[in-house]
Amino acid sequence: MKYFDKVPAVLLLEDGTFFNGQSCGKIGTITGEICFNTGMTGYQEVFTDPSYYGQILVMTNAHIGNYGAFSEEVESGQVQISGLVTKNFTNAYSRKLADRSLQEYLLEENLVGISDVDTRAIVRHIRSKGAMNAIISSSELSIDVLQKELEKVPSMAGLELSSKVTTPEPYYWGDPKAEFKVAVLDLGVKRNILRCLEERGCYLKVFPAKTTFEELQSWEPDGYFISNGPGDPAVMDYAVETVKAILEEDQPLFGICLGHQIMCLAKGLKTYKMHHGHRGINHPVINLETGKCEITSQNHGFGVDRESSESVKDLEVTHVNLNDDTLEGMRIVNKQAFSVQFHPEASAGPHDSRYLFDDFIEMIRQTASKLSDVQNQLS
Repeated sequence: MKYFDKVPAVLLLEDGTFFNGQSCGKIGTITGEICFNTGMTGYQEVFTDPSYYGQILVMTNAHIGNYGAFSEEVESGQVQISGLVTKNFTNAYSRKLADRSLQEYLLEENLVGISDVDTRAIVRHIRSKGAMNAIISSSELSIDVLQKELEKVPSMAGLELSSKVTTPEPYYWGDPKAEFKVAVLDLGVKRNILRCLEERGCYLKVFPAKTTFEELQSWEPDGYFISNGPGDPAVMDYAVETVKAILEEDQPLFGICLGHQIMCLAKGLKTYKMHHGHRGINHPVINLETGKCEITSQNHGFGVDRESSESVKDLEVTHVNLNDDTLEGMRIVNKQAFSVQFHPEASAGPHDSRYLFDDFIEMIRQTASKLSDVQNQLS
């Protein structure tokens, strides 16, 4: 195991607050919107989640790196966060499954980070002041110089980022002989979502974010899935139009996170930038249909305005966040469509909500059965 020398580093927030620490990962300078994740495990899966694209991530767990890195524990082909903020960052690890240290992994991914800072104080500051842009540097320590660089960074509000993380070309996932075919609109999809669908008998074709409904439909899928992803949903008219067309055809449709927001926009609801977002693997959500509380994995900085749902008569709220009463799930009463704001596939996180994939498959199965009955009557 190679040990590494730390050098001084600084984290500067948009409001002028700064924290001095030590470097981790690559030496350099990076910008992004700062946010925090409350999970105690799963840091590698979190770092590779495309929904984090463009964000500097504060990990609230006190120890990061202590179980190393493993090449299989990724949710995309690369690290997606812009920068990393930790309290204790270690190069030493004891897990036999790990194939390298986290420091070695971050160097491979060219990720700039800062450690040895008071992450508790940083999180309290974000919770009070809200999410804001920030800059990390271990190559330039002048606050005045970094402040000028930070002023050039655009706000996350109004940014379309799915086109930055989506697949450039369609690809297939799963067994071609599977029972069902599902078209996946990739706005920044996590691999474990694909795994969850594959495990339930689906053969998937994953399409780029700006694929039209006609292109999706030409594959003749049994159902459609709208994925998670980064950025502001309010500026993604292309995805909203695609979802509207799917709804018009009344085909089985399931959306997660950004996909949920896009589906809600397609029904005329409004979205907004949250004060500091929901990110972690321990967020309580109540299922209004069962009355049960589900512990969920979440990662979103934008939300759906719950009040705007009250004017949509054919939309039913199915899940609500127990911390702040925000809208976490809905279904369209007269359509075969539903969505949730949280991540039922987790990775990292609990499996309380995996049943939602089963619900989607059952919806597809019933639709296929009805179509078969109609075809038999016609013949």
